[in-house]
Amino acid sequence: MGTGLCITSMRSGNKLPSRRAALGAGLGAVAVPAVARGQERLRWRMVTSWPKGRAGPGVSAKRIADRINAMAGGRLQIDLFAAGEIVPPLAILDAVSNGTVEMGHTAALYWQGKIPAAGFFTTVPFGLGPVEHQAWVELRDGQALWDELYRPFGVRAFLAGNTGPSMGGWFRSRLNGPEDLRGMRIRVQGLGAEVYHRLGAVPLTVAAGDLLPALERGTIDAVEFLAPATDLETGLLKHAPFYYAPGFNKPNGASELMISLRAWESLAEDLRAIVLEAARAEHTLGLADAHERNAIALAEILGRHPVALEAFPKTVMDAARKASNELIAEIAASSALSRRIVESYTAALNEMRGWSALSADMARSLSRS
Repeated sequence: MGTGLCITSMRSGNKLPSRRAALGAGLGAVAVPAVARGQERLRWRMVTSWPKGRAGPGVSAKRIADRINAMAGGRLQIDLFAAGEIVPPLAILDAVSNGTVEMGHTAALYWQGKIPAAGFFTTVPFGLGPVEHQAWVELRDGQALWDELYRPFGVRAFLAGNTGPSMGGWFRSRLNGPEDLRGMRIRVQGLGAEVYHRLGAVPLTVAAGDLLPALERGTIDAVEFLAPATDLETGLLKHAPFYYAPGFNKPNGASELMISLRAWESLAEDLRAIVLEAARAEHTLGLADAHERNAIALAEILGRHPVALEAFPKTVMDAARKASNELIAEIAASSALSRRIVESYTAALNEMRGWSALSADMARSLSRS
């Protein structure tokens, strides 16, 4: 199960910057060391998979760059580039791997074509939620497995923002059962795309900036994107009135800060700590930010727009779960490392899900009292 692996990057004796100092709201007050005369100054480029300023991941990328720039005291400068400014949004892995840029802000699920188990470090259908996933990566052996998975590509990655659980998506017509998915053209990402394919749908890859035009032109029938805040900003409700939940294919929304292994190993230890803590702080703040914005956005969507909030029929959920279980078993069989990742992830899911369910029930009870 890999329980003997040790995650040293977050538990070393190095003194890390305080979390309060790392949060964006306090950047102006962070005390940073003056750059010694003649000391090397590094300038890195961070490319992203997001349009500039995109709610959620786009904002997270900027906050990470700002934190590093503030805390590094001029020794490390991060220049931020939106999707397409240097490389296309789905080419981040190649760009960081081949040294075109030093780092990228993206999501591991984009690389599952090359790395079948990569999706486990973003989200898995019916899998870990955000807090469960962070516990697996940071407190169990998830980070060590992630490092091992990416090492052949000359990169490493850390959790660096989270958009929270996704909604099920926007559909032009109401679903009555699995048969309604057959032939449906749906924009969907990650392992969930393969689940939809196994249910007879036609999954399509459409970049975030092209979603609304594709839905407006009718070249797609449904869109799974993120959650209410980002969905509202993107305007998807204008052309698809049925809003489905739960987002069984994306119960988590982890972003990754991907860094060239060569660049990472060239950093001084204190700069590594700064980069790592900047990413870690954003995972926490990004999730809280998403939760608050999604609550407000959902109320606006349902209160001001002719949108029907729908639950997936049980027959759809049952068929999707069966397809997901089959897919995960196939990934586990694809390599010894993939099997270890699946086993470690599944153990975390089984051991934490009881408490997660109970705490959710308690929260619902309190909200009704």
